[in-house]
Amino acid sequence: MLSNVAAAVVPCLGRLTVTSDHGSAPEPGSIIVANHTSLADPGVVLAALRRLDVEPVVLATAGLWRIPVLGRLLERGGHVPVHRGTHRAADALDTAAAALGAGRHVLIYGEGRIPPRKDAAEAPPESFRSGLARLAHAAGAPVVPLGQAGARRVTSGSTAKQLAGFLTAPARRPRLHVHLGLPVHLPPGVEAATATAREAVTTAWRTAARHLGEPAAASVR
Repeated sequence: MLSNVAAAVVPCLGRLTVTSDHGSAPEPGSIIVANHTSLADPGVVLAALRRLDVEPVVLATAGLWRIPVLGRLLERGGHVPVHRGTHRAADALDTAAAALGAGRHVLIYGEGRIPPRKDAAEAPPESFRSGLARLAHAAGAPVVPLGQAGARRVTSGSTAKQLAGFLTAPARRPRLHVHLGLPVHLPPGVEAATATAREAVTTAWRTAARHLGEPAAASVR
């Protein structure tokens, strides 16, 4: 349901293109890990994955479930609330592991937050949290890196700028690009696995940013 809404709305906000290193959709039971840059990028990522016939279970901050309409869509879609900083935080990984075992794709944001920067420019992913590595190790699931670029052109910055961005996006129609990389093997150990996942997502982000001609992509090694 949420993927269908994103697929309908995102083309109104910008011009989305999608590339993939896969011949088809990622293997069922895969963890898709994406970079997080904007309030708009979850919709961009879901719309892109919908084009690949993938409708993932999303791990997202529990506060989103309190937003009218969105909360109902999240609940109906079986998405997973993450109660950060509470004793319930680990429950999200258990629920996600069960979804992976049932053959669902699971979408997780390795950074766990939107960067505090106010500008609309692209930048490589920030440090990843450990949840992705712990989930991958517990579930024995393949990890597929996803890089998205352009969502900050839809909305970024202060609250006023974010609102203005959403309102003017249909007229501006910024370019958006999502690239899906090949699965990566995460090594044992949470720290090493987290670093490997971040490097793979950075590579996928670089591909997406280059499609948009973003200068930041050329400076990343």
